[in-house]
Amino acid sequence: MQQVSASGKYLRMSPFKVRRVLNQIRGKRYKDVLMLLEFMPYRACGPVWQVVYSAASNAQHNFNIDKEFLYVKEAYADQGPVLKRVRPRAQGQGFAIKKPTCHISIVLETTG
Repeated sequence: MQQVSASGKYLRMSPFKVRRVLNQIRGKRYKDVLMLLEFMPYRACGPVWQVVYSAASNAQHNFNIDKEFLYVKEAYADQGPVLKRVRPRAQGQGFAIKKPTCHISIVLETTG
């Protein structure tokens, strides 16, 4: 059993929203994951699709593993740095706006 990984860093979306997508694909086969991500209605599906595809390409290019034998062993989203902005509010006050980022990590493994 061989493991291959890929990650996407500093993506401008909340890790909570990305985890909602990752929970759907964990443990599934590679082809099924791409199909699921293609038709799910969340904005996080695009970057997750890219990371999964990158991990499979790493497997094929670096280890000569056929993509048909891969499944998602680990999928997690960690919190990245938060971009802090300020919006002016009434009576000279400032209102903090937090723009979260996340790091997506995908580990694929061969079946059998």
